[in-house]
Amino acid sequence: MTPTQERTAPAAAASAPDRPGAARTALTLGAFVALGPLTIDMYLPALPSITDDLLTTSATVQLTLTGTLVGLAFGQLVIGPLSDAWGRRRPLIAGTALHVLASLLVLLAPTIAVLGALRFLQGVGAAAGSVIALAVVRDLYDGRAAATMLSRLFLVLGAAPVLAPTIGGELLRFTSWRGVFAALAAYGLVMVVVGWLTLRETLPPERRRSNGVRGTLRIYGGLLHDRVYVGLVLVAGLTMAGLFSYVSGSSFVYQEEFGLDEQQFGLLFGAGAFWLIAATQLNPLLLRRWSPQRLLVAGTVLGALAGAGLAGLAATGTGGLPAVTGALWVVLFACGLALPNAPALALSRHGEAAGSAAALLGAVQFGVGAVVSPVVGLLGNDSVAIGLVVVAALSLALVVLGTVVRPWQLR
Repeated sequence: MTPTQERTAPAAAASAPDRPGAARTALTLGAFVALGPLTIDMYLPALPSITDDLLTTSATVQLTLTGTLVGLAFGQLVIGPLSDAWGRRRPLIAGTALHVLASLLVLLAPTIAVLGALRFLQGVGAAAGSVIALAVVRDLYDGRAAATMLSRLFLVLGAAPVLAPTIGGELLRFTSWRGVFAALAAYGLVMVVVGWLTLRETLPPERRRSNGVRGTLRIYGGLLHDRVYVGLVLVAGLTMAGLFSYVSGSSFVYQEEFGLDEQQFGLLFGAGAFWLIAATQLNPLLLRRWSPQRLLVAGTVLGALAGAGLAGLAATGTGGLPAVTGALWVVLFACGLALPNAPALALSRHGEAAGSAAALLGAVQFGVGAVVSPVVGLLGNDSVAIGLVVVAALSLALVVLGTVVRPWQLR
């Protein structure tokens, strides 16, 4: 080894974070990321009862879901750059603590307006787990390895939408909808303790970027000048729109359109999430043979076709509940195939600002979801509305892929 190599080797070693085991990383990060889906999904069976209890309309209650998604989007834009400047650990713990506080205050919410504001704060707090988990993956992995880790992360993440409505439905047997938020506060408190005791810092001080407000805006401006990154972010957001059209409208479809009770809805919602998980876990196997670009295109095409089929079946009344459910499951499978690959390709382009890049990605995803939720309500909160939103969102994603991303040109 030359003298120069001897001097640079310790510095390189110091800048490289210790890489914990892949399974432990996926479990820990997945538990934090799961706070967002749990916050979104656990109260879905209670939407009709919240409507009655707070003397409001179903469309207004859906705006509380929109508030959560707006909070998730806004929180990521703020927390992502903070994690680039302060490291990953402190913002993650602080954001989760904010979520706990907001969840406890929901127990006292007297009106739908107060509930909506607190749901926004819940979203801001949960955003810490969403954005920092992606940044940690980018700190530790790259390329196909990052896509594989994101797929493992989605395995843990996928358990949240599977279990959340079922847990919410079971809690409603013994308590009111406010008890669901007490359970969310308890989960968040556990994650604060887990983060404090077990989480390692993956961004060494010498790699941190403290840029202030102007510097942060400059970083976001640089990201927005990357055509391919912007295109991939839009594709990820439009794919999330297809997913959130199902999340926001499914409780009304299953309970009001087809007459299921809260517990039956929870079980059927969880069964649908199985297909989302199955696709994310099939993804690492498919990556051994095909590139992330090809799998992203395949998932988007399949989702658009399934959305068109759902709209057609629902509009004509063909097949009833089994046909609508089957079409929705294909949509979820397609989203699960696309969702790990779009972020992996986007983040691989900006490792030097992983927190900010992940923040912008997450903000667009949840921002689009916030827009989609009331659209489904305005279109009628039925299976036709979900199908129309899915086919519109994923068809637009295909246009962006073909005209902006041009995946055949990517390495």
